[in-house]
Amino acid sequence: MSQATQTPAGQAPVPPGPQAGPPDLLYGPDETDLRDAVRSLLADRAAWRDVLARTETGQTYDTGLWQTLAAEVGCAGLLIPEDQGGAGASYREAAVVAEELGRAAAAVPFLGSAVVATTALLAAGDSELLGELASGAVTAALAIPFATSAAGPDAAAAPTVRLGGPAGGGAAGSYLLTGTITGIADALTADVLIVPADGVPYGLYAVRVSDPGVTLTPVTSLDMTRQLGDLTLDGAVARQVATGDTARGAVAAALTAGAGLLASEQLGMAERCLEMTVAYVKERRQFARPVGSFQAIKHRLADWWVAVVQARAAARYAATCLAAADPDTAVAVAVAKATCSDTALKAAQETIQLLGGIGFTWEHPAHLYLKRAKADSIGFGTADAHRASLAALAGLPPAGG
Repeated sequence: MSQATQTPAGQAPVPPGPQAGPPDLLYGPDETDLRDAVRSLLADRAAWRDVLARTETGQTYDTGLWQTLAAEVGCAGLLIPEDQGGAGASYREAAVVAEELGRAAAAVPFLGSAVVATTALLAAGDSELLGELASGAVTAALAIPFATSAAGPDAAAAPTVRLGGPAGGGAAGSYLLTGTITGIADALTADVLIVPADGVPYGLYAVRVSDPGVTLTPVTSLDMTRQLGDLTLDGAVARQVATGDTARGAVAAALTAGAGLLASEQLGMAERCLEMTVAYVKERRQFARPVGSFQAIKHRLADWWVAVVQARAAARYAATCLAAADPDTAVAVAVAKATCSDTALKAAQETIQLLGGIGFTWEHPAHLYLKRAKADSIGFGTADAHRASLAALAGLPPAGG
C-alpha cells in the first residue's frame, strides 16, 4: 500500500514537491483489492436485512463485524505506520473503505476510530494507543459533537470540559476532567475517548470509558446505524496527550480528515442508491412497459449519474490531498463535503420517490440511506458551512457583504 505522509507533532504539513501532472484519482491495484475484500465481507455480514434488524435492537452497532474489519482485514490500522503495528497506508485506502461502508450503511465505528481519533493521535505525536488501535483491541473516539465543523467557528470554540488539576496519587501526566459533551459519533462502542479540555494550557486527554466518573448515554438518533452518545465526566482520571498549539492542530487535523472521509462514505451511499433504483425501474412495469423506459425517468437517472460522477471526483481529490498533505487540502475537503452531502441526500430522496410505494416501507432499505444521508449532511459541517469556508479560502466576500 502507498505510504501515508506523516507530520511531526506540532508542525504544519510539509507541502509536496512540484507535481509532474494532475493528481491520479483512479483506484490503484491495492485499493481495488482492499475494496473487493471489504465488499465481500459486508455482503456476507452486513446485508441490508441484517443492518435493518440490528437497528431494532438495543445494540445498534455491529461490534462483531467491526472486530473482523479491524483485526482480519486491517481497516483499523490503515493510517497507522507499520512500525507501530499498522498498515502504513494512506487516506486514499481509508476512503475506499469508507465508500464501501457507506454502500452497505454498515453500523461500525470506522470513521470515528480508524479515521478521526487515529488522525488526532498521529497529529499529536502520541503513540501509546496506536498499537492497540491498529490491532483492533481498542476502539477510540474523539469527544466532539458530530456536527462540529472544521470549516467554521465551531472548530475554534472553547471545549465544554474543564481541567481540574493533576490526579491525586495518579501517574505523572494524569489529570481530572469534569464536564459534558453532547452528540458524539461512535462513542458508544469506544474503549478510549480523546477529550479536548479547557485549561492552562488547552489540551487533549485520553479517558478510559470503564474508569470511574465516566458516563456515556445513548441518544435517540435519526441515523440508527450511527447512534450518537452524550458524555459526562465527573472528576474522571485522564492521561495528557498533547497541549497548546499541538492539541489544537490535532483536533483541526481530525476534523478535516473526518469531513474528507465522510464525503467518501456519502459517495458510496449515493452510488448504491442509484444502483438500487436503476435495477428497480428496469423491472417495474406500467402500461406494459418498464417504467425506466419513460423519458422523464431516463432524464432524472442521467442527471443523477452525472452528479455521482462529479461527487466521486471531488471525494477522490480530497482523499488524495489528505494522503499527500497537499496545500490544497482545505479547499479539496470543503468542495468534497459540500458536493457529496448534496449528492447523497438527493440520491436517497430520489430512490424513495422513484421506487414508489415500496420506497416508503420499513421493509425496504431506502429509509436507512435517507436517514444516514441526512445525518451525514450535518456531520463535520453542513454543505453551506463548507461552501462558506470555500468562499473564504478563495478570498470571496461573504454573501450580502
